Amino acid sequence: MTMFFTEWMQYGFMRSAFAAVLLITPLFGILGTMIVERKMAFFSDALGHSALTGIAVGVVLGVSDTNVSMLLFAIVFALLLNMLAGRGIAANDTLISVFSSFSIALGLVILSKGGNFSQYSSLLVGDILSISQKELFYLAAILAVTLAFWAACFNSLSAVSIHRTLAKSRRIPAAFMENLFAVLTALIVTVSIKWVGILIINALLILPAAASRNISQNLREYHFFSILFSMFSGIFGLLVSYFINAATGPVIVIFASVIYFITYSYGSRIQ
Repeated sequence: MTMFFTEWMQYGFMRSAFAAVLLITPLFGILGTMIVERKMAFFSDALGHSALTGIAVGVVLGVSDTNVSMLLFAIVFALLLNMLAGRGIAANDTLISVFSSFSIALGLVILSKGGNFSQYSSLLVGDILSISQKELFYLAAILAVTLAFWAACFNSLSAVSIHRTLAKSRRIPAAFMENLFAVLTALIVTVSIKWVGILIINALLILPAAASRNISQNLREYHFFSILFSMFSGIFGLLVSYFINAATGPVIVIFASVIYFITYSYGSRIQ
């Protein structure tokens, strides 16, 4: 057992990756519960896909740091989706699917022009082993902001999710809360993509919360198990990926998927 820990802990990149997992997974666990409750799985998936277009916009405009263009585009993308969904012109999942398809297609066209897409292909599965100390600080700051947001706005956001009209009658600014949550989601998704990957980030947001929902009896259990399952999947996914020499993100998703199926089976039996 001692050898198990000392073998990977002697590497600086593994220690940094482990710290990143301890910061990212609680974020996903907390955010995922509200995404699942608000039926926003397609929304977070679309945000992940929009990252390619954000990078493409930065390349076209000559932005030196494409992370900035990616984040700004994701925020605009999230607010635009919220605005159109609020008008009720079409079903939310239809709008999100249209925007997501257009976004990823546009990004791929621009970035693949001249056969240069290979330099961006790492974003598809991510690489948490490449995280730096400076980026760890950013993650810690985002986690602190998310916890502060949850403490201040959870009740209002829950009220809007349960009954929007009733929430507005209680003088809760429904549109503002929805936009604020959309911006926070865009921030976390966009910042995490580099280490988690576009293809699987939505799975890491949804699976722990969905697994928690299978067995939780109240909101406290719901949040607790979501964070627990997310952290468990992240930690063991990182360690197993190291020993089998595989990409970390997909291994984490496999652990989260197994937990979901176990909780689904257990939840079905006790109902």
